[in-house]
Amino acid sequence: MRTVLRRLVNKGFLTHSVVGRTYLYAALVEPERAAAQAVRRIVDRFCGGSVEQLLVGMVDDAVVGDRELKKIAEKIAVSKGGRKR
Repeated sequence: MRTVLRRLVNKGFLTHSVVGRTYLYAALVEPERAAAQAVRRIVDRFCGGSVEQLLVGMVDDAVVGDRELKKIAEKIAVSKGGRKR
């Protein structure tokens, strides 16, 4: 466990302080940002950098359902200056 925590500190996800003989860890990155960074590494490693390949695979394998797809489409429309449907 200490190895995992040390690696997370080295990668900038956690910080730590020492109180007596106890190490106290605290997050430096919001969970959503950490998840996005992890997904980016997955996309790079397994999908050759293609987000489209990852998303199509998730849809084909029913990992992402209709409700999630609709929410994603709305987010994309809003981020591109469009309107929510």
